[in-house]
Order: sequence, then C-alpha cells, then structure tokens
Amino acid sequence: MGCRRWAKRASTSSMSGRGRGRGGSGTAGPAWRGASAFSPPLVLAPFCCSRPGRNVTRRRAHIYDVVWPELAPEGPRGALEAGSERGRDQGRGRSGGGACCCRWLAGWLAGERAGGPAGSRPAGRVADMAGSRLPRQLFLQGVAAVFMFAFASLYTQIPGLYGAEGILPARRMLRPQGKGRWQQLWETPTLLWEAPTLGLDTAQGLELLSLLGTLLALGALLLRRLRHLLIYLVLWAAYLSACQASGGASCPPAPLEPLSPIHSSPIHPPPHPAPCHACLHDTHTLLPDSPSPCRWARCFFISNALTYHYETQCLPTPASWFAHHLPVWLHKLSVVATFLIEIAVPPLFFAPVRRLRLAAFYSQVLLQVLIIITGNYNFFNLLTLVLTTALLDDKHLAAKSRNSQRRKTPASWPKALLAMLSWLLELTTYALLAYGTAHYFGLEIDWEKHTVRSRTTFTFHQFSQWLKMVTLPTMWLGVASLTWELLTALWRWTQVRGWLRKLCAAVQLSIFGTATVALFTISLVPYSYVEPSTHGRLWTGAHRLFGAVEHLQLANSYGLFRRMTGLGGRPEVVLEGSYDGHHWTEIEFMYKPGNVSRPPPLIVPHQPRLDWQMWFAALGPHTHSPWFTSLVLRLLQGKEPVIRLLQNDVAQYPFHKQPPTYVRAQRYKYWFSQPGEQGRWWRRQWVEEFFPPVSLGDPLLDALLRQFGLEDKSPARTRSSSSTLAQALHWVRKQLSPLEAPSLLWGLLVTLGAIRFMQALLGPRPPRSSPLAREEKYRSASKKDSGAASTQATPAPDNGSSGSQTPRRKK
Repeated sequence: MGCRRWAKRASTSSMSGRGRGRGGSGTAGPAWRGASAFSPPLVLAPFCCSRPGRNVTRRRAHIYDVVWPELAPEGPRGALEAGSERGRDQGRGRSGGGACCCRWLAGWLAGERAGGPAGSRPAGRVADMAGSRLPRQLFLQGVAAVFMFAFASLYTQIPGLYGAEGILPARRMLRPQGKGRWQQLWETPTLLWEAPTLGLDTAQGLELLSLLGTLLALGALLLRRLRHLLIYLVLWAAYLSACQASGGASCPPAPLEPLSPIHSSPIHPPPHPAPCHACLHDTHTLLPDSPSPCRWARCFFISNALTYHYETQCLPTPASWFAHHLPVWLHKLSVVATFLIEIAVPPLFFAPVRRLRLAAFYSQVLLQVLIIITGNYNFFNLLTLVLTTALLDDKHLAAKSRNSQRRKTPASWPKALLAMLSWLLELTTYALLAYGTAHYFGLEIDWEKHTVRSRTTFTFHQFSQWLKMVTLPTMWLGVASLTWELLTALWRWTQVRGWLRKLCAAVQLSIFGTATVALFTISLVPYSYVEPSTHGRLWTGAHRLFGAVEHLQLANSYGLFRRMTGLGGRPEVVLEGSYDGHHWTEIEFMYKPGNVSRPPPLIVPHQPRLDWQMWFAALGPHTHSPWFTSLVLRLLQGKEPVIRLLQNDVAQYPFHKQPPTYVRAQRYKYWFSQPGEQGRWWRRQWVEEFFPPVSLGDPLLDALLRQFGLEDKSPARTRSSSSTLAQALHWVRKQLSPLEAPSLLWGLLVTLGAIRFMQALLGPRPPRSSPLAREEKYRSASKKDSGAASTQATPAPDNGSSGSQTPRRKK
C-alpha cells in the first residue's frame, strides 16, 4: 500500500506541473524522456510487483530503445512493443500484484507515454523502433536456421571424416604443442581442448558440440527468449571450434568458410542502426564473390559462361540439366542479369529511398533462389538471403488492413517536395540501370526470332580499370553510411535522462559501436581482394587488425570459385575396387556424378564435404589432395564410417561383405546428355589414370602416407566409453545413423514447421476489432492524449483501455 500511495503522490505531483523540470510533459523535453519528476529508486522496483526482475528489465530496455533501439532484447514487454496493440495487451495481462503501482512503474521504466495509439509518440523514435521489429526477428531466425543446418550437416559426417577410423582423425589436428593454456586457446580457438575433461576424445567432443549447436539453434528458432546475444555468441564459438578441428583447407570439409559472415552475427542481430550497417556491408562484400563459378572470369566477356556453368559446378541438381539446355541467347542474357544484380544493384542497399532498397532486396532473392534451384550450394545462398533481410522493415512485412494502407496527402509542401524528389531519384536510378545495361551489353531485340541479343561492348582491361575506379569509393560509401548510423546512435544517447541510465547507455554504445567499427574495418581487407591495387592502398591498420584476428575467421572474401573450370568437359574422379586386380567395380558416391543413368540429387541445405572435395581433387593430380590417399587406405581397410560417407546404406556398397584387395581411381570427362537420350543424364569419356592400383602394404601407398604425414605412427588411445555422456552420444548416433543427411535436415525443418503451427494454433489470439471500431478508438485515444498533454498529466501504460484502471483527476 505504501508503494501505491507513493506512486499516486508522484502521479499527482506530475499532473500538477511539478514534474516539468526533469523531462516531464511540459516544455522541458519530449514526453517519452521521462514520465515524472519523481523517479522511484531502482531498489524499489523488485518489490513493486509479483515478478521481481521484470521492471529492472524494462528499465534496461528503455536504455536500449533510446540509444540503440534495435539492440533491445526481444520478449513480451507490453508497452515496449513499439506501440503494437498486441504488446500492450500482453503487458496488461501480466501485471501481477500491486497493479496500479506496477503499471505506473512500467510506463516510467519504459520511458513511454501511454494513452495513445501507435504513432502518437514521437515520430522519429517510433519510426526507428517500429520499423525493425519483424526484420530483426526474421534475421535472427534466419541465422539460427543456418546454424542448425550447418551443425546437423556436420554431425552426420563426423565419424567418417574425423573419427578414429575416419579419413583425417581429429586427434591429429588438435595436438598439444607444450604451450600455455591461454596461448594455445588463442592460436587454436576451439572448445574441443576441454573434451578430455569430460571423458571424451576429440571426435566425440565434436559430436557433442554439433548436437548442442543443433539443439540450441532449433531452440532459437522456436523461442524468442533464446534469440539473445549470448546464445549467438555460443553458436559462433561452437562452430568456430568445429572449423578448427577440421584442419583448414587441407581436409575434406574445406568449404566451411560460407558461415564466416554469421561469425559476426552476435554483433549485429538487428536490421537498422550501425550493427545493421555491418549486415549490409557483409552482403555487399559477399555478392561479388558469391558461388557462381564464373565470377570475375574472362569467360564473361564471351557471354557464354552459363553454357558451361550448369554441368561443371560441384553438385548439379535435376534443374541444372534443364537449365543447361535452354537457348544460348537466354544464357547470355542471364550473364547480363548476373552482372546487373551482383555489381550494379548492391550499392542500392544504402539508397535513401525505401523502394530502391526493396527492389535491391527482391533482385537478390530472385538470383539466390535460382542458384539454389540449379545448384547444391548447401547453406551458402540461405546465408545471403538472411543478410539481405536488413533491407526490409515492418511496414513491408506486416499484414495491414486496407484502411491502414490508404495513401495520405502530404500535410505540407516540404513533404510533397520530398516525395516528388524521391520519385524522381527512383525513376532516375531505374533509367540509369536500364540505359547502362543496354549500352554496355549491346542489348537488341530480334522481333523476327523472338530473342534478345547481347554482347559485351567493353574489354576485360576496361572492366579492370572500372573496377579499380569504383572499389575505393564503395568503401567510402560504407564508411559514410556507418558514420551516419553511429552519429544517430550518439544523438539518441544524448536524449537519455538520469546519470545512471546515461552511464549504462554509454557503456553499451561504446561496446557495440567499437565492435561494429572493428568488424567493418576487418571486412574491408577481404573486400579489397577484388582489385589488387586497392588492396595495396588500403590503410595499413586495417591489414594489421585483419592479420591479428584472421584465425578467428571473422571475415574473408567468401569466394568459393574464382576461375572457370571444365571448359572441355567436367572432370570427375571415379574410384574402382577389385579382388583380383583384373575385374574392376566402380564405387559410387551418393551425391557426385558417377553412374550416367542416375539423376543429379537435390540435397540443399546439406553439405556433403567428401563429395565436394572430390570435385576439387579432379582439377589436378592426386598429390594436390593429400587426403585422397587416406581415403584409399580406409577403403582398403573396409572402415564402415568412411563407407557411410559414400553410401549411407552399407548394403548398396559393392564391397560391403569383404573389403577390396585393390583400389584405383580413373579420371573422366562428363557432359550432360542430350534431350533425345532416354534414361541417361550424363555421357562421359575416359581421360587418364588418376591414382594407381594399390593394396594394403603396397610400398607406393606407404610412401605416400609417410610423405603426407598420414601414417598411423601410434594407435589411438581408447578412452573408456562407460561414462554416461559417451554412452548417450553413442545411443544418439545409433538412432540417427540410418537416416541420410538430407532427410535428417528436412526432417528438422518439417518438425520445426509442425511445432510453429501448433504454437500458432494453440497460442492466445489477440481480440480483433472492426476497422470502424479501430478508427474510433484511435480518435478517442488521440483526444485523450492531447488533453493529457495540455494539463501535463502523467500517462498510464494501458492506453486507458483497462477496466481496472483508475480514471485521472484534473486539478
């Protein structure tokens, strides 16, 4: 009761005009800076309601909302839901005891003036807060989905890749060097150093990390409370640990780099202020090096790159066969579209006109979806799509009624002039893009043949000069945009009232601002790789900073393929086994081309690391891929974990009863079959022997193993599997091993969809009102708000709609 009486006195004081001196409702400042001159001490907050820590959290949330609103942790905060009716309804239903005092404190701690609809608060802050809620959730869920796919995909392959009987046992990658604990952790940052303390070997520790990462990412997808900075830091640390155990580019799972952009995701979860700028810069950096094998290749300048791309990429899909047989003029036009979308459009990410940013977003979505359909690039394209969600806003994502979407006439001539200038800028941008595309690619419509002819009207040298001219200015564009966001955040900080809140806000602003600037500076180094002279002129401090943290894989150039391969046919390595050395049987893989009658699979978002590396191995001699010798050894030994990488159903492996006595490898050239060939997807031609026939104990095999350091000098130390954790890991592996990796990943996705559907079906639904009733409510609330402002009344957090709220009295 004492707390209620204190709140009532404070409210009465503010209504009588004594609260103007400290951010009250008068001329001292905007209403949202503070509700009253009397601020209850922070120590009282835990005792004012039945949920002890709730109001303290809301006070911290106010600091977030004023200084850096998009960094505020998500949750059912009621009035903190950017004025949404659903958020206020949730806030009203969870007050607990001391309802009157708690409502007043909630409004004070949130720094908001209730009593009006969304939009009745200061326009600038509402625009910042309400414009990024849905994109932020979409971004965080997208990052969690990519983590889930990455961990689950890795988990299915750990025994065959890193187990004690795998191709490259993880224990060889993580050997203590006699250094101090912290020095060893800094040089090789991985949590797997602690696996022995849990009674696990390195491979088992990697399995545990993968399982925990998968479950944690799945939880972040399902529960909003788990979409927190610390959760994403843990996911990042777990995946970085897995990368360190993979041994870098010398082992089969080399393409782990596509996840490096989300290594920085804990720093920029929200899509709008400076952290979001880092998101956009990551996307802008990512696109010029995205996974089209022809990127920056000279084949662009003969405009027929895509006539080779579909059949020569790592793992084609069934749609690749159909895309390969499209007309040549459409292939050339697709090259032009690729240039347009990945070079000309990304600068529009920073455009001041919202519709230009949305157009840039949908162009990237179109390109990435087409790449997903025609190529198995695991989760790489999904990551690109996640990063581009920073271009969206709540107004575009939220489903609104027709009445809320009606266009309103600008209230004054400056607004009308600004709208007209926006339209002119938008039309000018589209016109320049269309003219530049038609001019530099010689677009002509052939009305008789119903085709569009295209040709490059510039040389490779001219393109290199243009690249040299624009690379540095695009960096300065990013610097200017980041500076603007930092200044905006600094201005928000100046609006915070109270020294304690201002101090906390300053600490948070310093931490997140410094991290964002550091990530931006680091990312400039790999971005400059596209133009060598610009890379040399880059600030030396950026090079030193990048070199100091390069082993953390915070940023890289993300380029999977920099050169066009397979111009004379797709090179493929085909393994063969034999019992007598005369009759050979081919050993097929599950995903890579082999049997000419088997259609290419669709395995997105799974990343079969061994199949990927077989594509790279076919580009050169086997000595360039040392792990291939270890693969041959494991096949000769008949190790089941490695066999499951080739065929998950061991019964389909031709030597499942007895390992082959001899193993060899042949190099072929593959091409897509012609449309008239029935029952065949490929045609091939033998080229040469890739790996000579060897058997166990063969001097050549032993010499190669010694040369590459792959010889088992000492048997693996067997750890006791009697621990509960080791037995649990073994049981989980036994249950999941019959499932193929794509089936497991799609099963996770279906399970996620089913859970979300049940949540939506069984969860509480906010009451819906008719458009006429909402409009009437808006008018009455606006009148209340204007009346309260004229009398300097302190607002209540429930917008005056709760039946239990005491009406205000005017003095």
